[in-house]
Amino acid sequence: MYLCSLKWFIKMKIGNYNELRINRSVDFGFYLVDDEGNEVLLPKRYITPEMRVNDTIEVFVYNDSENRPVATTEKPLAVVGDFKLMRVKAVNAIGAFLEWGLLGKDLLVPFREQRVRMQAGRSYIVHVYLDHETNRIVASAKLDKFLDNKPAKYYHRQMVDALIVQRTELGYKVIINNLHWGMIYQNETYRSVNIGEVHKGYIKQIRPDGKIDLTLNMIEKMRVDNLADSILNSMKANDGRLSLNDKSSPEEIMKAFNCSKKDFKKSLGQLYKLKKIEQVDNQWVLCD
Repeated sequence: MYLCSLKWFIKMKIGNYNELRINRSVDFGFYLVDDEGNEVLLPKRYITPEMRVNDTIEVFVYNDSENRPVATTEKPLAVVGDFKLMRVKAVNAIGAFLEWGLLGKDLLVPFREQRVRMQAGRSYIVHVYLDHETNRIVASAKLDKFLDNKPAKYYHRQMVDALIVQRTELGYKVIINNLHWGMIYQNETYRSVNIGEVHKGYIKQIRPDGKIDLTLNMIEKMRVDNLADSILNSMKANDGRLSLNDKSSPEEIMKAFNCSKKDFKKSLGQLYKLKKIEQVDNQWVLCD
């Protein structure tokens, strides 16, 4: 048994990663310490032969079944502040328990934090947070209360992380940088996406009502430049020739370069102007 004060909770980050120093060894593990001398136990099963007293290591700190802080070198599927697609392992009278990726430790979603009654075996997007009343790490499927609480200060073309949350008639509802709701319209996706995936997206606009539009495709100049490089690399790997041309079908172009026919033609035009490719017998070839 070991005790900890409120000061411990303020200093160390419960539900997140901490850089801590190995302070002392005991039969059942190592005690790790922060800069203010507050200790937490790293159980023996996580100790490796390379670890030595006074080494600094990165650990995840959470609460055990008795609500005592404990450290682990395991990597959970999500930390406090994350939104994540997670699978329900079991449901009981308290709530739903999610597979968290930690040995012997699941993540609770209390019934009051469920939008619909969760079912074992199904996956849901949840937010992981620290309940400050109990100092327990829990999750919630009621995402709205954790989003759009700060002004959206993005700029046009800014690259952001977009978590795919829900498919709608218009496209995909996403979470931007763990902070805001956003929308990616169907005509802005040139590849398949799935619920729970995180993609790099680009800010298109912030509407007067505060809603944010994104695209998964790079802004046109960036797309064309990158596509031109891909075309050149493809030609170099194919004896300096390109099997496609301006008259190729959109489906053939999509399959080969994962792009629209419009961007494909612009990239060819750019390479032609730069005198990197030329047409010979209606086929694009690399210039000598």
